[in-house]
Amino acid sequence: MAMGIELLPDWEKRLARQDAFWSRAILDRPVVVMTCDKPSPVLPVPPEKSHASLRERWLDGEYQAALALAKVMNTEYLGDALPIAYPNLGPEVFSAFFGCQMEYGERTAWSIPILHDWAEAGELRFSEDNEYFRKLEEMTDAYLAAGQGRFHTGIADLHPGGDAIAAFRDPLNLNMDMLDNPEAVKSLLATVNAAYFRVFDHFCDKLLKAGQLVTSWPGIVSTRRWYVPSNDFSCMISKEMFDDIFLPGIAAECRHMEASIYHLDGAGALRHLDSLLEIKELNAIQWVYGAGYGRATDWLPVYRRCQEAGKGVQLWIQPDELDTVMANLRPEGVWLRVDEVRDREQGEALLRQVSRWR
Repeated sequence: MAMGIELLPDWEKRLARQDAFWSRAILDRPVVVMTCDKPSPVLPVPPEKSHASLRERWLDGEYQAALALAKVMNTEYLGDALPIAYPNLGPEVFSAFFGCQMEYGERTAWSIPILHDWAEAGELRFSEDNEYFRKLEEMTDAYLAAGQGRFHTGIADLHPGGDAIAAFRDPLNLNMDMLDNPEAVKSLLATVNAAYFRVFDHFCDKLLKAGQLVTSWPGIVSTRRWYVPSNDFSCMISKEMFDDIFLPGIAAECRHMEASIYHLDGAGALRHLDSLLEIKELNAIQWVYGAGYGRATDWLPVYRRCQEAGKGVQLWIQPDELDTVMANLRPEGVWLRVDEVRDREQGEALLRQVSRWR
């Protein structure tokens, strides 16, 4: 039985719309997710703790879970929004499960490459006894405890495949490897992806056993075992290299899950869109064009290509873009996040507008 959200009596209806998104079905309208600050804070933000380092602050699971709870309790969830929070140890933490060390800054984190010679690739070992795996387990438990009845705990940001190997090698070195040693890359990919399935299954099972739904950083909440295949490194390589070396592993990820949404990041990755759209098991595309590259409505041809291929799309828009989106895209298979919503009144007006989308 899925955990309900105490302050949202219609949470089951919101969930049903999000579940329908994967099959591009419409219950009554597309998914529309909006949030805004509550007029008055409900829960004080925990006071800043005296951490010895930025790393210590990132890894303080109890403190991070308390911050997440305060943010959730002080937020209005409008439309189909459901409160979520997830432990964040940086986008390269999956590589740390193999022995990379993490460096932590104020707002981001990165791993230190450890594979300096391909002759040492066989020494890379995934371990659940790894300090970062244990820390992620501990932080997930802290979020589960803090969020009971208030928010759904998500799976951390995990980057297997090409991104994991780029973290092991450094992206510049991996660029050369793609030319000089592609078979070694393929061999290591098999090891990395097998470990990834173990990690995904472990944390997905953990959440479901706790009565949680499945969610992560894209904000989708579902009863299905879903996640976010990605390969940010792919913006550096040709379509032919991507198709030969990385596409099979991405397709395997999609087959392993009950639903999936590919994170296509940056204009350099657009050359791979047609290849991704050919993956039968892939449900949807999340197109991230990047800061300085316009808004969602500047990229409508990309979203139309996805829809024409029978895939769903996830869009982040501002309120003044809604009319343009409705005039140019079909509502089936759209997961819409509307940002910069001032208050509940504006959110309800936007929902009425979406209800006319046919």
